[in-house]
Amino acid sequence: MTVMKILRVKGEGPVYTVPPTSTIAETAEILSARRIGALVVSRDGKVPLGIVSERDIVREVGKRGAACLGDPVTVVMTEKLVTCTRTDGAVEVLQRMTDGRFRHMPVMDGAEMVAVISIGDVVKMRLGELAMERDALEDMVKGH
Repeated sequence: MTVMKILRVKGEGPVYTVPPTSTIAETAEILSARRIGALVVSRDGKVPLGIVSERDIVREVGKRGAACLGDPVTVVMTEKLVTCTRTDGAVEVLQRMTDGRFRHMPVMDGAEMVAVISIGDVVKMRLGELAMERDALEDMVKGH
């Protein structure tokens, strides 16, 4: 199974982004309103500069308190992005997310971001795939 298959089921858009000038408070408001776990930081919505998650914000608030909420989101974003393409395998992507201890990954088409997938998206598809394999094996054993 590839990222392309996950995106066929999930859909490719929209990709929610915030500009690097957004404050941590504004970013937290968007995460809460959209009920999502991460936002890509981008000037144009297509080229990612970084990614910021709920965890990043909570960690900074825990360290510095509410004083950090007026700071630009670039203070807490992860700049070194790990990305994937539509042709990458789901198991490989899941392994990268697990190894890197992150839950969201931008999907790139060249230099342009086309989607973001979460570890939940990958796990959901993988569980569906495993269930189909199990059913097929059960049918073989039963002689159907």
